[in-house]
Amino acid sequence: MQIEDIEQKITSQINCEHLAVQGDGRHFQALVVSDEFSGLSRIKRQQLVYAAVQEWITSGKLHALSLKTLTVDEWKING
Repeated sequence: MQIEDIEQKITSQINCEHLAVQGDGRHFQALVVSDEFSGLSRIKRQQLVYAAVQEWITSGKLHALSLKTLTVDEWKING
């Protein structure tokens, strides 16, 4: 599993203002910034992102993905 694969899968489903994915090939962390998260709880935001990569999680191709999800305004404030 490559970082670029995860980035492409997420951006195909979510309009991201910013996306940063890091990982070691099995365990990944992603910062996803999108105004599509406006008004959504943290759980709903994460569900949107996980839906984009669900087939890889189900198949075991993607073992672990930790998420930080922010709106554009939250990202500007919290960096």
